[in-house]
Amino acid sequence: MWHSIPLTLFWFVYFGSLGIFYPYFALYLRENAGLTGTQVGLILAISPFIGMLTQPFWGHLADRTGARSRMLAFLTLGTALGYWGLGIVEGFWPIVLATAALAVVGTAIFPIMTSVSLAILRDEGRHAFGRVRVWGTIGYFILILAFPWMLAAVQPPIGSASAVNSAQPGLGLMFPITASLVFGAALIAFLLPKPGAVALRAARGDWRELAHNRAFLRFLLFALIAHFLMHGPMWLFPLFVRSRGGDIGTIRNMWILMLLFEIPLVLSTGSGLKRLGARGLLGVGVLIGGLRWFLCAMITDATFLFAVQALHGVTVVGLNLGSPLYLDVVAPEKLRSTAQGILSMVSAGIAGIASNVSAGWLIDRTGIDLLYLICGVGALTLGAFAWWILPGVQRSTDEIRAIALPGDTIA
Repeated sequence: MWHSIPLTLFWFVYFGSLGIFYPYFALYLRENAGLTGTQVGLILAISPFIGMLTQPFWGHLADRTGARSRMLAFLTLGTALGYWGLGIVEGFWPIVLATAALAVVGTAIFPIMTSVSLAILRDEGRHAFGRVRVWGTIGYFILILAFPWMLAAVQPPIGSASAVNSAQPGLGLMFPITASLVFGAALIAFLLPKPGAVALRAARGDWRELAHNRAFLRFLLFALIAHFLMHGPMWLFPLFVRSRGGDIGTIRNMWILMLLFEIPLVLSTGSGLKRLGARGLLGVGVLIGGLRWFLCAMITDATFLFAVQALHGVTVVGLNLGSPLYLDVVAPEKLRSTAQGILSMVSAGIAGIASNVSAGWLIDRTGIDLLYLICGVGALTLGAFAWWILPGVQRSTDEIRAIALPGDTIA
């Protein structure tokens, strides 16, 4: 079980870096870099677009070489350099180029780290993945609370030129701190196990098995629709809170509530997997996500609206953790990274871009409440049909036996 220690540390440190970067990057672009709203939107669309193009390539390369752990380490190292570079450029086009360069390697980390984790933990029981993954949420939670204190320590005196010219002085500090954390995660990744199931190789042309795998294709369709109904409302959630009279403090407090409920739910993923199976986790996650959006559209009381956000954790466990767990059974283990990369391309890339664009178009014309109502009803309907859309499957005994052969597992 010692091999899960560097894996746990990797999740903790890498997700901690995300707790600094993602909540504040858009604010940095708008307030500190002085970009227009359109320019901010274009830059935020770069990562899912680049990831949509590159993630299947990295996944396929990891499966063909069997060097998944080493590839994760080098991708993470490149991502640290990308964050450092993004922090030193100025102006719209340099930021565009730096963001694109970061996305080439950075968007591949999550699907690769998921495939590596599932391979390393494959014999540790149904609770193992949740117990490791929860440390990612804890790291994210700690850094999202700690970074404002770091900013307060470096802010210039009130009335100084930098304080007057910038809405949030010192926000550029996020880049060197994020780069340092990701660099630390890269060093940890070099300690991850390299032999065994994590080193299983796919032969040339094996990827075609996925194109003929009906369960895999039906799951991709389900994931496409589910993430289309989730991404837009989630990214525009701060605008929704403002429409209900909330402020930045309200948004922060809602995130704290969401993460506090998410941590024990992620930790209990194994229990949910035992009772419901991965397919059941997906169905419940989408159903509860739909219920959350629907209630957001209908509730105006601030206290009730705040309490509803606790449902976020169920969606994270059901959809975000249920997806890789279900996919890990549907797809052959030798194509684990390719399948996870394709899933990320569909969910974060295609569905994410389409959802954000259509959500923005809708709120400009009808208001934000209708967005949450439509997505809520849509997700409730999709979740209700999850057990019909997604077939119940198990990994074949023959494949499990084949994985144990040394010639197939050692790269």
